[in-house]
Amino acid sequence: MDMSHLPPVLQKLALPVIASPMFTVSYPELVLAQCKAGIVGSFPALNARPPELLDQWLSDMKQELTAYQAANPDKVVGPIAVNQIVHDSNVRLMQDVDTCVKHQVPIIISSLRAPVPEMIEAVHSYGGIVLHDVINMRHAKKALDAGVDGLIVVAAGAGGHAGAQSPFALVGELRRFYQGPVILSGAITTGAAILSAQAMGADLAYIGTRFIASTEAHAVQAYKEAIVRASAADIIYTNLFTGVHGNYIRESIENAGLDANALPAADKNAMNFSSGTSKPKTWKDIWGAGQGVGQIQEIVPVADIVARLSQEYQVARNRLMAG
Repeated sequence: MDMSHLPPVLQKLALPVIASPMFTVSYPELVLAQCKAGIVGSFPALNARPPELLDQWLSDMKQELTAYQAANPDKVVGPIAVNQIVHDSNVRLMQDVDTCVKHQVPIIISSLRAPVPEMIEAVHSYGGIVLHDVINMRHAKKALDAGVDGLIVVAAGAGGHAGAQSPFALVGELRRFYQGPVILSGAITTGAAILSAQAMGADLAYIGTRFIASTEAHAVQAYKEAIVRASAADIIYTNLFTGVHGNYIRESIENAGLDANALPAADKNAMNFSSGTSKPKTWKDIWGAGQGVGQIQEIVPVADIVARLSQEYQVARNRLMAG
């Protein structure tokens, strides 16, 4: 697929994939493995606690990736992306943005609310780009009006905070008025699904859950094993745990003593990032995951996951071309 219309930072990837930033899961070890595999590696700024740790993480990761590229000049090394939560309770936002600007992080992923102009201008000042999470057309138009460089469409079935609309509907409507970069999220766990995202009009796939079941993910073993055991029917869509609707593994909900089939609704104002996490301590063992879990059968290194995705992607392309 021709990627020349995309920003340069997204054009030369080993596979058209951005690894999504996941709370309590995406730490430097996972991000570095993703970048070394040739895709975009990302993490939430709020995973670095205290805030000063973000500066150290970025320094260390930049140094390691530079050395890795020098030792492997023929390999594609993906860029780093940092997720910034644009929410009133995130008192760290502009401090974290300043740290990212200092390190000239090539991709900033904003979410929950459209980024403020000062944030976008700061990222653009060194040639970086801002991609924004959206779950519907209203959010998409607000983000575009704010001046973002691309949209991450979070469709039904995505892990964590997800929308409820079909990817066909979301991408189709978006492409009626927007021709810029589109990244699709929602139950994408195979190479064939990556190709499907491109076939419907997206440029890249946004993959999170598949990387939780990796050796490098900063997740407890029980979480990883629960993903391998789960099927799509085991993913529960609720706003109870953060105030915003998201997808979670039934097993973890029931382990907390709750009836996964009769969860109460929560006030969306319950979301609070002042402590560095969207989840109250009560729900620290509630595990987010997307509906693609049923296609995840093992816990393996990131390099193996990306290699499998690449093989599946090529097989799917060849199959369509042969038909």
